[in-house]
Amino acid sequence: MQFLNQDLWFPPVTQADEDGLLAIGGDLSVPRLLLAYQSGIFPWFEGNQPILWWSPDPRFVLFPENLKVSKSMKQVLRNANFTVSINQDFNQVITECSIAKRNGQAGTWITESMIMAYNELHQAGYAKSVEVWQEGELVGGFYGVDLGNGVFCGESMFAKVSNASKVAFITFIQNTDYQLIDCQVYTNHLERLGAEDISRDVFMGYLK
Repeated sequence: MQFLNQDLWFPPVTQADEDGLLAIGGDLSVPRLLLAYQSGIFPWFEGNQPILWWSPDPRFVLFPENLKVSKSMKQVLRNANFTVSINQDFNQVITECSIAKRNGQAGTWITESMIMAYNELHQAGYAKSVEVWQEGELVGGFYGVDLGNGVFCGESMFAKVSNASKVAFITFIQNTDYQLIDCQVYTNHLERLGAEDISRDVFMGYLK
C-alpha cells in the first residue's frame, strides 16, 4: 500500500489490492484529482478516514450504444413531466447527493472536503452536473468528471421523486457523444440500464 504526500504522483494501478485500493493520503486539489481520473483512479472514503484512492479490476462501465431503456421509462420520458439541464446548479446537485439516503449506508462518502474539491473541479471546467426539475424544483440529478477524451466518469446521483435520476442519466447519455461512461463499481440500478464489467486494462485503453 502506497502512502501519498504532497508530491503529485500515483503508483501504477496494477499495484492496487484485490478490492481496488491503491493508495492513501495526498490531497483533493484540482491537479491531483485530474491526474487521478486520467490514470483510472478515483477517491472514495468516509469522513473519519484518510483519503483513499481506488482503481478496481474489473471496472463497471456503460457503453452509450448499449443503454437499455425500459418501456415504462420510455413512457416517463414521453410524458415530459421533467425538465433536464446541465451545469445549472452543480453545488446543489452534489449537496443533494451527499445527503441522499442509500440502502446499506449509514453515512456518506461525499464529505465537506469532497464537496469543496469538486466545486473547484467544476469551476475549472471538468466536473459537470445534470439537473432534473419538476415545477421549478430540483428533484433529481447526478454529477461526474468529463475527461475531454470521450470518457465521462460518473460519481453520484440522487432522486427526490420516482425516476428522476434515471431521467437525468438517460437523457444525458442520449444527447452526448461519449465513448464510455465510467460507473466505477457494480450496482443493480446501473446494470439494468446496460452497464457491464470490463477489465481494468481495457478501461485504461479508453483513457489513453
